[in-house]
Amino acid sequence: MEHIRTPKVEHVRLLDRSSGQRKASIGTLYLSATHSIFVENNPETRKETWVLHSMVSSVERPASSPAGSQLILRCKDFRVFYILVPQERDCVDVHASLARLSRPEKYIELYCLSFNPNVNKEEREESWNFIDLVSDYKRMGVPNNLWVTTAANSEYRVCDTYPSELFVPKSATPTIIDGSSRFRSRRRFPALSYFHQDTLAAVCRCSQPLSGFSGRCQEDEMMLQAVMKSNPGSDYIYVVDTRPKLNAMANRAAGKGYENEDHYTNIKLQFIGIENIHVMRSSQQKIIDVGEMRSPSMTDFLWGLENSGWLKHIKAILDAGVFIARAVADEGVSVLVHCSDGWDRTAQACSVASILLDPHYRTITGLMVLIERDWVSFGHKFSHRCAHLDGDPKEVSPVIDQFLECVWQLSEQFPCAFEFNERFLIAIHTHAYSCQYGTFLGNCQRERRDMRSRSGSVQ
Repeated sequence: MEHIRTPKVEHVRLLDRSSGQRKASIGTLYLSATHSIFVENNPETRKETWVLHSMVSSVERPASSPAGSQLILRCKDFRVFYILVPQERDCVDVHASLARLSRPEKYIELYCLSFNPNVNKEEREESWNFIDLVSDYKRMGVPNNLWVTTAANSEYRVCDTYPSELFVPKSATPTIIDGSSRFRSRRRFPALSYFHQDTLAAVCRCSQPLSGFSGRCQEDEMMLQAVMKSNPGSDYIYVVDTRPKLNAMANRAAGKGYENEDHYTNIKLQFIGIENIHVMRSSQQKIIDVGEMRSPSMTDFLWGLENSGWLKHIKAILDAGVFIARAVADEGVSVLVHCSDGWDRTAQACSVASILLDPHYRTITGLMVLIERDWVSFGHKFSHRCAHLDGDPKEVSPVIDQFLECVWQLSEQFPCAFEFNERFLIAIHTHAYSCQYGTFLGNCQRERRDMRSRSGSVQ
């Protein structure tokens, strides 16, 4: 509350173009610690518009006009609000307040941690246990005589951005796991994401090897051999590097890179060509600019859409998912997936493949489990990518947005194959950014444990 200079401003005009509103409403603007609330003056409707401060991506203050001082609120769910404040002094105060309130510096400032619902401890724990990843692996038939749980990452000893409970090939010893992790960026070693019971092929994930131009690691080579041996029906595995090949080659100069097929004799290397987070951020901004065009012609719209490259990027992610799904289901070959650090493009490719491979993930509960597994548990950097806290803008990127669009594109083509529609996807998108719930807090499982997000008492 100490950041609110003016809690109430009257005779404010609000225009929400994203809802199709053509004429501004007149009312009162209230600022609370968590929301901006606009209440119409019209006594018949008294319509209220609530905007979570954590949903605001930017607050702009254009030059004043004779009608008053304007603010433009751009939100992470693509809504844009135009606010006209009669007095410039009030506008300056509201702008300063919103600029700070929409850029929290600590997790404790987020809505889900400032709101304390009236539920007891048992109810709170029950809601957190609604998603059970162990049950989902059991549904896949894991553990079995091919894949087993490992205690190697207990207390996050090997990799601090991985979950504590992981499945690895039965023949992968703790020594092999540790050696492989030392040879992988961020120590993200190969671990099971999805197991196909019919073909016994698996989808595994990791990060890029620290190979440089000629480096190799015996334990990492043994790890990939173990992944292959865990599929009795195949004598090789696919390694899907989701990056453009030029990007992967450039990383070799920094001591990283990709698997050398001369060293890993049992692999077939496949590059997909999904661009990095910076390209995706720029692409999304271009398509947002298209959406904000005033009365564009069809030619202008289509040119803007093409120029953004957005659909080309969506296709690249879908191509990765299709390649993995065909390898596992049609060829019966296991696939190891990675990008640079294994938490952006890798999450996209693995989760799209799972949706194509398994109808369970096309149900409401199944999609929730999938996101919990391949995104939340395996350490997608939600706080950085979604700008939950004030930080480096170069870390922000629409990675989860692209996955949800891929699911939407598939549901548009095969509507009868999905239990949910776009409203469910929009709800997930909203709350990935809203910080209204603790699910998407932090960048990995260990961060959420350390901040004690499940108890609602952040350290």
